Amino acid sequence: MSRFLRAPLRPVTYTRWLHLWVPVLVVAVWLFVFPEWPWGPAVWIWVLGFVPWVRSAEGLQAQFLLTPEDRGRRDGPISTTPAVTWPDRWRTVLWLELRLALGAVASLSTAWLPFTTVDLVVRTVGGPVADETLLPVEMPRWLAAVLVPVPLLVLLALMILLGELVTALARRLLGPSAAERLTALEERTEQLLERTRIARELHDSIGHALTVAVVQAGAARAAGSPEFTDRALEAIEETGRAALEDLERVLVVLRESGTKPSQAPTLAEADRLLESARGSGSPVVAQLSGPLDRLPGPVTREAYRILQESLTNVLRHCGPVPVRVRIEMTEKELELEVTNPMPETTGALPAGSGSGLRGLRERAALLGGVADTGPHSGEWRVRARLPLERIP
Repeated sequence: MSRFLRAPLRPVTYTRWLHLWVPVLVVAVWLFVFPEWPWGPAVWIWVLGFVPWVRSAEGLQAQFLLTPEDRGRRDGPISTTPAVTWPDRWRTVLWLELRLALGAVASLSTAWLPFTTVDLVVRTVGGPVADETLLPVEMPRWLAAVLVPVPLLVLLALMILLGELVTALARRLLGPSAAERLTALEERTEQLLERTRIARELHDSIGHALTVAVVQAGAARAAGSPEFTDRALEAIEETGRAALEDLERVLVVLRESGTKPSQAPTLAEADRLLESARGSGSPVVAQLSGPLDRLPGPVTREAYRILQESLTNVLRHCGPVPVRVRIEMTEKELELEVTNPMPETTGALPAGSGSGLRGLRERAALLGGVADTGPHSGEWRVRARLPLERIP
């Protein structure tokens, strides 16, 4: 009820009424030019409804006048794409016929009801009643005065109700087809996946840089050695520069500026991560075997991020503890394993939780591999196996 009372104050109520009047104006021009063919517009609608671009034009007009809040939305309730299938064409024909019928109701009510109000005003003041009056019955002047606002209120109610009805019909008959909804869903899924990938890239890169900077700064302050402080500052500078490169690469993709983004780091640059961890105070023992520089692009990039996130978790949750890294490449798969002592605080590295560990497993799953994280033989272990056979 409150929505109905607020409707006269909403501009969309009157734009919807204008939308109903558009086909009436077209019919009026037709009758002026071809008065001997009064049913011509109803026949031509069947021809126009099968033209693909007519559905697009009707959708744009409906968005502009019926649902201005959805204007420009690709996933809105009213489609603006041309008709592709025959069901879409038939729905367009039905929409045009119903729109013409509702427009006739709107035009007749707009013509009759205001004139009825004028007739009532004339009766109220005691003026002469026209011969072709819309109210042929006689009534006292006081009753005519009471009924003066009724036709205008009825007209306003018709404006609101017919506007709601034509909007509902537009959403039903001009709404996206099943194929269009499926396409929109696929595009939305791709956007969400891309956002998730970008969030994962920023989390791994920036998170690693900040973790190294915090650990290095804390270690330098505790050591109180100028030489150690210099090394710590150098490590912070190098890690920060790498993070800035990663951030700039992500921003280039987000801006869609056409500039080719810089090459993402690969596992061939693993020494940079290992040296960064060593500079933070963690004794790192690394065992790398196989031609890592020949790894397929997707595998070597994702493996680098997995190693980066694993070392970041060690520094963040355990501090500068000994770390063992094993990277082995075979003909069928790449195996990466990072092991470190369990943290003193129970639950500091909860198995299966945290966006970093979840992202780590997602990276492996996207390549058809698997990543396991959790306690193993009294230590914390991250182990990822990435297949090479299905990767070009």
